[in-house]
Amino acid sequence: MGSQSSSGMSGGRDSSSGNPAEQPEAEEPNQSSSSSSSSRGRRTADRQQGDRQPASEEDVDLAEVLAYLLRRGQVRLVHGSGATGLQLVQSYSDSDEDSDGAWEGRLGDRYNPPVDTQPDTNEVDRSEIRTQILLATASSTLKRRHSFTHMLSEREQGRCRGSSFSHGECSRIRTHFLPNYVSHKDTYQQKAFCGVYSEDGNMFLSACQDQNIRLYNTTRGRFQLRQTVKARDVGWSVLDVCFTPDAQHVLYSSWSDYIHLCSIDGDSENHTALDLNPDERRFCVFSLAASTDGKEILGGANDGCLYVFDLEQNKRTLKIDAHEDDVNAVAFADSSSQLLFSGSDDALCKVWDRRTLREDRPQPVGQLAGHRDGITFIHSKGDARYLISNSKDQSIKLWDVRKFSPKEGLAASRLAVTQQNWDYRWQQVPQRALKRHKLTGDTSVMTYRGHGVLHTLIRCRFSPEFSTGQRFIYSGCSTGKIIIYDVLTGAVVTRLSGHDACVRDVSWHPYEDNIISSSWDGAVRMWEHRQTHPLEEERERGRETDRQTAGEKP
Repeated sequence: MGSQSSSGMSGGRDSSSGNPAEQPEAEEPNQSSSSSSSSRGRRTADRQQGDRQPASEEDVDLAEVLAYLLRRGQVRLVHGSGATGLQLVQSYSDSDEDSDGAWEGRLGDRYNPPVDTQPDTNEVDRSEIRTQILLATASSTLKRRHSFTHMLSEREQGRCRGSSFSHGECSRIRTHFLPNYVSHKDTYQQKAFCGVYSEDGNMFLSACQDQNIRLYNTTRGRFQLRQTVKARDVGWSVLDVCFTPDAQHVLYSSWSDYIHLCSIDGDSENHTALDLNPDERRFCVFSLAASTDGKEILGGANDGCLYVFDLEQNKRTLKIDAHEDDVNAVAFADSSSQLLFSGSDDALCKVWDRRTLREDRPQPVGQLAGHRDGITFIHSKGDARYLISNSKDQSIKLWDVRKFSPKEGLAASRLAVTQQNWDYRWQQVPQRALKRHKLTGDTSVMTYRGHGVLHTLIRCRFSPEFSTGQRFIYSGCSTGKIIIYDVLTGAVVTRLSGHDACVRDVSWHPYEDNIISSSWDGAVRMWEHRQTHPLEEERERGRETDRQTAGEKP
């Protein structure tokens, strides 16, 4: 079978290939293993044992290793020939399908993410975010007729409040013209990991596994490569990038003890290594954020800690023991940069007050529990009240930081995580992992389902306030799509198809109607709206049906 290797303990991708380029592929998922929700005590014990026995690999009990692999489902015993009548088989997937594509993020149509046909909107219907969005899109006074054509009719009859549409009405109109086709594209030879617009939307920053960071000019609808920066001290790939608030520098992180700061304003590149001085021998910052004043850098790392680096003092000023597992996501709550958010493989989101943070007493303001598996990304609405989290439990959750989870919620989420025994990096989602009922103590406002979170730390974000009133949540997807949800209804508004591998990151222009997606197929695509004739849409649906009938891939 394509998904199995029956060559004993040496079977599988890691050991069957001597190609060093393939070896790191099995290393990167340290950032994101669903089955690695070990406690901090076990993490410390492992480190201490490693210090005492630096070369003790030969002394490890083989029976313990085998029991561990069997417990995680990475190998299994089957009847076979030989002295014992048993054969050791390595499994890359919960199914018997060939899962080589999983390593490249190409499971594609073999996984159809479950969709909530009737999302539970009870909490969001009485929430403040509903009022905010309705006001931002001039929809608060509308009861029935609020279509675009009705708005045009009202304006023609002089029933607008002013001589033209208000900003809110313009935002509502723009929600009818979401991106739907690729206007620009760039292709790399290796996986594109992350990409983000600058605050003014005039530049786009892209990071690829080829260790290059590319800067694009995106003024007035352009998508032109302006500068390529060769990243330094890269282990496996650049994993996160962000602009400094003045857009004069970029920050990037990888498997390294350092966060790197590089100037992009001028002819020469000036790289500065910011030493975080971690205790872990193998260390990585998975997520970065810069404070609004540009003085501090926030990072979340694989040792379960939050790091704060002061650029003016040029030193690490805080190391907070924050989570029981990898910290995959960090964010500032708003422009004050006083509240911090963090998300981890322990399935918890935590809220921290920068003004009261102390290394000797790392107490969060509150915790948000409800996910059943590790969190891959978090994004703040920017008002210090609402945030969203993407998770390996195949859902996005909307949170109100004024409604923290009780102790029973934390316990229920912790128990759910310990029961996960599949690895989302290369295995398909088992049915048992797709439970939809809320955990005890789940204080989330809304849950969104319809996208896949496999292979890597897939990201989700709120749509921009200026152009959409933050009416939407959009996410990458392991099936190579971009999924856009309605915040208030939980419905999937649209799916953008075109990538051949998982879409890891997505970024919506802060003022214009376009989205840029970054995918493991090596492509970075800009999506815009194109008005199509109804007949053309009908023909395309017919061609799609013909392709599916013929068994072709769309």
